[in-house]
Amino acid sequence: MGNTQPLIVTIDGPAGAGKSTVARLLAERLGYLYLDTGALYRAVAWKVQASGVNPSVRRGVIGLLSTTTVSLDLVNGQVRVLVDGRDVTREIRTPEISRIASLVSAVPEVRDWLLPVQRRIGARGGVVAEGRDLGTRVFPAAPVKFFLEAREEIRAARRHRELVAAGHAPSVEQTRDEMQARDQRDRSRDVAPLVPAPDAVVIDSSALTVDQVVERMLAVVATKL
Repeated sequence: MGNTQPLIVTIDGPAGAGKSTVARLLAERLGYLYLDTGALYRAVAWKVQASGVNPSVRRGVIGLLSTTTVSLDLVNGQVRVLVDGRDVTREIRTPEISRIASLVSAVPEVRDWLLPVQRRIGARGGVVAEGRDLGTRVFPAAPVKFFLEAREEIRAARRHRELVAAGHAPSVEQTRDEMQARDQRDRSRDVAPLVPAPDAVVIDSSALTVDQVVERMLAVVATKL
């Protein structure tokens, strides 16, 4: 108790577990910056698509990195994603970009390239970072780590609602199949697979409201302040 240093809080977990919503609210309650690391991989995926590179061809993906800049800017309280100076915040939220992001995130060179970008953002603390390997690789010394999960059918339904709200219309079955494929890629990749950090607090959000999850997280954070 009595620690005045702003903390790094990590939230890892699969798609549809509620990470983004919870991370935003937790950051707001704490007065911290919300870091959506998945947006960085989506940004690379956008560059891959825009360049006409086959995301399954590792050499082509790696070749783009030296001529690519990715950054997150805070504009009027909203985080904007920039690729080579272009605002692609809305463009990276499509199912196709999600699919490509899952492929490029399995490329070790891409993960290595984005690692210092993420660490620079979190260097001063005061960050709630959401992603898939934050507690295990990006911020292994973070004092507060969470792994958020939920039952598959609930995650698929949540993800489907997100896509419909964003103007996309896949079927629930298609959403579930794509989510299962991404889960498999994320959990089985050689570098930084999707697993809870040994010291992470695991929360199953299946039967919890967003507010209940946030309150549980705040209680854990309070023990570190």
